[in-house]
Amino acid sequence: MRRGEVGATADNETNNPTNTLKDMTMNLSKWDPVRELRDVAERFNRALGHRYTTTENGDKEALTRADWSPSVDITEDDANYLIEVELPGVEKEGVKVAVENEVLTIRGERKFEREETGAKVHRVERSFGSFLRTFRVPEDADGEAVAASFKNGVLTVTLPKTEKAKPRQIEVQVD
Repeated sequence: MRRGEVGATADNETNNPTNTLKDMTMNLSKWDPVRELRDVAERFNRALGHRYTTTENGDKEALTRADWSPSVDITEDDANYLIEVELPGVEKEGVKVAVENEVLTIRGERKFEREETGAKVHRVERSFGSFLRTFRVPEDADGEAVAASFKNGVLTVTLPKTEKAKPRQIEVQVD
C-alpha cells in the first residue's frame, strides 16, 4: 500500500516480517472459566462500591457484605481447631466473636483515624471499615466451648474438639 491509502501505516510495519513476529509473541496461560466469572463479578461489585466475603465452599455466607476481609490461618491439633485472624489497628473492643447455628462469626471494624496535620496525603492502601468472616464449625468441634484471645493485633479463636472426636489410646492387654 502507498502512503495515504486506507490501511497503510507510516513505516509499512505490517509488511515487515520481523515486526510481525515480535509483535505477535504472547504469554500462554490455562483458561479457568470459573476464575474468569469470579473476576467479572468482583469487578462489577467494586464498580457498585460493594465488597463481599467469599468462602472456599461457596456457601450462602459468600453474600455477606464487608468493607474488607482480614487474613486468617486455620490449624488443627489433636485437641483443638485454632483460627488466627490478623487485625492490626483494630481495638479489642471492636471485635465480636459468636457461634450460632453451627457457624462461627468474627466481625468488627477498623476505624479510619487520621490526624489533621495539614500534611498532603498521597496514598492510603490500608483497608478500613467493617469486616466479617464466617466459618462452618466442624462436626467434631464443641461450638459451646469456644474461647478467644487478642494479642498484638492477632485474634486467636480456639474451638476445642469434642471428647468423642479426640484420639484415644487403647491399651492392649496380653492374656
